[in-house]
Amino acid sequence: MSVHFIGAGPGAPDLITLRGLRLIERCPVCLYAGSLVPAEIVASAPAGARVLDTAPMTLDEIVAEMEAAHKAGLDVARVHSGDPSIYGATAEQMRRLDALGIPYDVTPGVPAFAAAAAALKLELTVPEVCQSVVLTRTAMQSSAMPAGEELATLGKSGATLAIHLSVRNIPHIQRELLPLPGYGPDCPAVVASRVGWPDELFIHGTLSDIHLKARDAKLTRTALILVGRALTATDFIDSKLYDAAHVHVLRPKRKATP
Repeated sequence: MSVHFIGAGPGAPDLITLRGLRLIERCPVCLYAGSLVPAEIVASAPAGARVLDTAPMTLDEIVAEMEAAHKAGLDVARVHSGDPSIYGATAEQMRRLDALGIPYDVTPGVPAFAAAAAALKLELTVPEVCQSVVLTRTAMQSSAMPAGEELATLGKSGATLAIHLSVRNIPHIQRELLPLPGYGPDCPAVVASRVGWPDELFIHGTLSDIHLKARDAKLTRTALILVGRALTATDFIDSKLYDAAHVHVLRPKRKATP
């Protein structure tokens, strides 16, 4: 028996991995984050499976379901949105399972920032514009950000910022980033809401006006904020990857034609 932590992807039912889907199809117990995971995904659980939406449940209640399944010898599909490695509250579940001696594994999923970039037809790392992506969030009612992870600190890098769980905290984002030279009032910003769902929405703006645009759209949850110069970059050099003059082990220097 194992608990299988599965990343369901951002919302589109066909963006779950084959491995994740196959696990759901064979697990007699399925625990899923119902506010973020489409019903179509858990509908693939086997007939008669115990399928529970964990949105209204506490950590103790969720772990109790896993423990009961373990005692009965039943595999559990623990389905989270996006990828379980970020903002999924999986670490605390794994800690409990370790203490109980219950085995588990993890199947990755498509994270929201990657799905948003795909839908926007963007590369978040552009040569000589930005070569880093920072995944972060801001603190409101959730746990506090550790010292040194303030946006004003992370923003010194000039990286593309993928800011999660913060659509109601855009004024704070503006206060932190607007004074920084790498960003500033004209820096491109996009709010990506419910990426991969039928009602997905992308709001384009700048760091100075994105709050008003998001407020006018009445967005309050399930949104990702992208900020950075790479979002609208067009005047940049080609990478060295496919440069004819760039020699590497898979494309060695060609002999001159006699």
